[in-house]
Amino acid sequence: MDMASIFFDRDEHLASAIQQLSGASGASLGAVFTRPEVVEFILDLSGYTADLPLQHKRILEPSFGGGDFLFAIIRRLLSAWRARGRARATQDELAQAIKAVELHRETFEATRAAVVALLQQEGLSRKTATALADRWLVQGDFLLTPLEGPFDFVVGNPPYVRQEMIPAALLSAYRSRYATIYDRADLYIPFIERSLHLLAEGGTLGFICANRWVKNRYGGPLRKLVAENFHLKIYVDMSGTAAFRSNVTAYPAITVISRDRPGPTRVFYRPHLEPNELSGLAQALRARRLPQGSGVQELAQVARGTAPWLLEPPQQVALLRRLEERFPTIEEVGCKVGIGVATGADKAFIGDYEDLEVEPERKLPLVTTRDIVHGEVQWQGKGLVNPFDEEGRLVDLQRYPRLRAYLEARRELIAGRHCARRSPAQWYRTIDRIIPSLARTPKLLIPDIKGTAHVVFEQGGFYPHHNLYYVTSETWDLRALQAVLRSSVARLFVAAYSTRMRGGYLRFQAQYLRRIRIPPWSEVPQVLRLELAEAAQRRDLEACNQAVFELFGLSCDERAALEGLEAPPT
Repeated sequence: MDMASIFFDRDEHLASAIQQLSGASGASLGAVFTRPEVVEFILDLSGYTADLPLQHKRILEPSFGGGDFLFAIIRRLLSAWRARGRARATQDELAQAIKAVELHRETFEATRAAVVALLQQEGLSRKTATALADRWLVQGDFLLTPLEGPFDFVVGNPPYVRQEMIPAALLSAYRSRYATIYDRADLYIPFIERSLHLLAEGGTLGFICANRWVKNRYGGPLRKLVAENFHLKIYVDMSGTAAFRSNVTAYPAITVISRDRPGPTRVFYRPHLEPNELSGLAQALRARRLPQGSGVQELAQVARGTAPWLLEPPQQVALLRRLEERFPTIEEVGCKVGIGVATGADKAFIGDYEDLEVEPERKLPLVTTRDIVHGEVQWQGKGLVNPFDEEGRLVDLQRYPRLRAYLEARRELIAGRHCARRSPAQWYRTIDRIIPSLARTPKLLIPDIKGTAHVVFEQGGFYPHHNLYYVTSETWDLRALQAVLRSSVARLFVAAYSTRMRGGYLRFQAQYLRRIRIPPWSEVPQVLRLELAEAAQRRDLEACNQAVFELFGLSCDERAALEGLEAPPT
């Protein structure tokens, strides 16, 4: 039965939103199908194995889709039931063993028919098969549908749906119920929250989903919930593996969390998706004592409040913790990390510098990622129209007739932006305020997404575009700082705190750059200052690393822990 008609007929907008989603396409509902061997692996990791009396356990699948998890669950349940003799479990006990929810109506009906057919193939009568399917399966919105818990297991692949795809009435209902919907959290975040709350004492959740929440801002409240109330038992990094039946842009991970006292976390990176290997790996990850040579890492205190989960090898985490305890952040020693200008209408505000028909003082040379691909600034001639004065205030267009004519000719594009509609009197401002003095300031330029620590010195003369981050300093010599930011030590900080993009690229964003620790410039010996600056000018990565290792006083073991983090010269 459609749960919207039962619980939400008093709220027509909410009911309409649920009806809209229940009839939407699978793609818009974030449907991504998990490969069978990965499903079996997750069930093994979660402890839902046929050697247990599964007919006396309860398992929940919150978004069953085409039945990838559901069919494997049913087969394991029936195997456990038969192994203990059918007479020991009644049909009613079997009916209590599974609860599975699906929102999309057509998918629900198709999978329900497949469940009935599977049960019949397993030897149950059509009447019994139909009765069990009707007891097990629920058509409705998992985040709003009442469910009678608790459950010993919750497993699955929650939907990947961005907030902007969710109807406003439905998003409001979710926000009123789930504390973890924060910032731009994806829909899988409240799915995990509700699933955790439905766990029995000692119960286990095993999910495969995007790994961004374990590091980024919007995952903070959910990480806090896990840290304070649960045990993060297992984390398997699935990036670079074909975990799904189709390609996905997000990097997935398998997360196993139990309602138990906190303890160490076992971590494995990018397993081979061969059934036998996965079966052996599951045994190692769940073993009472960690087998030698398994490749499994065991980390302590991964879940710490809202802090990002540091899931790198133990030696790297230990080094990171030591540096964080010993040294101040890059901004605490007088450096500033920022991002270039976002205009909201680049076609209007950006063009060939010489061809921009505005007063000379109303345009700035613009540096973009294309200008620095070779490791130094090779300007392509782009310019930025600047409607701000030296103090960052919008100029009076009456004083600049050429600027006024230029902007008026493009008024439809510029005034149509959200920021312009919100403040009509300031319709010609860029999204970000422009401070012209930044163009004259020496700076380091760093692209957002890059496989290497691509840090370029710019002596002063260009304004950075929004896909470039910049670092300025009134204390540190920028050439010496360039050596630090190109080193494997800086990459350690970024790799630990950022999420990887397709192709293994890191995001060198301001929030991660600000986590880098360095000593005050006054504490850097003169000889080392020269070594750092000369290594950066020669673009000699090995020399940068050696000087930076000395700067931080790294031991031989700590230097060895950074092997593999070195990026090729750029």
